[in-house]
Order: sequence, then C-alpha cells, then structure tokens
Amino acid sequence: MTELDEYWQKFLSDTGRSPDERCSGDLFFEAKGFVGNELLSLVLAGKKTAFFTSYATFAIDGEPLPVSGELYIVVDKNNQPQCVIEFANIQVLPYNEITWEMAKLEGEDENLEAWREKQREYLEDEGAVLGFDFTPDIRLVFQNFRVIYK
Repeated sequence: MTELDEYWQKFLSDTGRSPDERCSGDLFFEAKGFVGNELLSLVLAGKKTAFFTSYATFAIDGEPLPVSGELYIVVDKNNQPQCVIEFANIQVLPYNEITWEMAKLEGEDENLEAWREKQREYLEDEGAVLGFDFTPDIRLVFQNFRVIYK
C-alpha cells in the first residue's frame, strides 16, 4: 500500500466515510513565480479555494472534466499527502468573462488585472507547448473546492 493509499484509508476512517468511497486522484499546486509549497500553504490556510485550467488541456489529453463532489488528495512538492479537497463548483467559461469574485478565490493576486496578466502569460506558454493559441474567449475550467480533511 502506498503512502497516498494509507492517507486515503486514514481519511475514510477518521471521517466515518464508506470504505468503498473512491479518491479521484492527487493534485499538486504549482504556478509560475511560486516555488516550493507556497500555493499549498494558501490552500491549507483557506486562502486558496479555486483554480483555473484551460479547457484545451482536458480536450487534448482526452480527460473528462472534473465534477462537483469529487475528492482529491493534495500533495506537497515531495508527493507527501497534506489534505483532502472536495470540488464544490465546476464551471466552463471564457477567460474574458472571469470575474474578480472568481479570480480572487485563487488567493494569489491583488486585483483582476494582475490575475488576467498572469493567467494570459500562463495560457500563452501552455498553448505553445500543447498547440493552441490564446484568445480572449479561450475557455477555462473554474474549479472551486473546499478542504475537508487535513
């Protein structure tokens, strides 16, 4: 049994959940300009409760979109489990329709303009690697979550 499996079993036991409940996977939060576990610290402190992913990433990889209620183990940079999150709200919407109320849930930027600039840079870099172009109406997957166990 791996360390992640052991953590999952402890989560199920500690929370009284069914032993048949499944983990949807593990997540590591990283972003340009951040090193180490800075984003994880924001998650654990309750300051980061959302993130965005390009819709193209899911389409290119042939992965299904996440759904509300899915549970993930969040790991640190050393792949050690730190908490379990549950997706609360998943939306697909254009980059140019993201509101400050949504963007500030990432817990990283001071205003919408800073978020847009950083996100655009990231999407341009990602697009160069995966083969898509940034446009103002590029679709993003907004993933709002809550920490349910740490």
